[in-house]
Amino acid sequence: MNRSIRRPLAACIALSGFLTLPAVHAAGTVAHADLAAASGSSVLGTVKVTAIAGGVHLDVQASGLAPGVHGFHVHEVGDCSAPDASSAKGHFNPGATPHGSHAGDLSDLTADASGVAKLSVDMPGLELGTGPTSIMGRAFVIHADPDDHKSQPAGNSGKRIACGIIKAG
Repeated sequence: MNRSIRRPLAACIALSGFLTLPAVHAAGTVAHADLAAASGSSVLGTVKVTAIAGGVHLDVQASGLAPGVHGFHVHEVGDCSAPDASSAKGHFNPGATPHGSHAGDLSDLTADASGVAKLSVDMPGLELGTGPTSIMGRAFVIHADPDDHKSQPAGNSGKRIACGIIKAG
């Protein structure tokens, strides 16, 4: 190889270490969130997130809930440090659509008589990558009341009673 080709090639190889392409998360990529109590509740749980074609699959388990239906959402910020989980900010809504149809609206959780809720559901349109619909690094929040899926901006689902940051692995 002559010198005039080797130098540009070497420069390209050296620069490639500095270039970062968006992460592509294929089906099967996994994330999780450990849900911790907020607002004086005793709610604890886990959410396992698995990337699937066109979305994510959620496996949720929570305990310490009042029996009945509870709102469950993705919130904008992966920060659960405030006692009432207000540090997680509002619902994740990359499309700026009305409540009831935005990306942060998840299926409600229904707790049985012993306060345990389990949910296994596919959520199309969300991802674990780095794109605008990625939920990585955001927070899952469980609310005290059911989500009416129409009141703006949060579905009138009451106080935040559990919060967990979505992390890889």
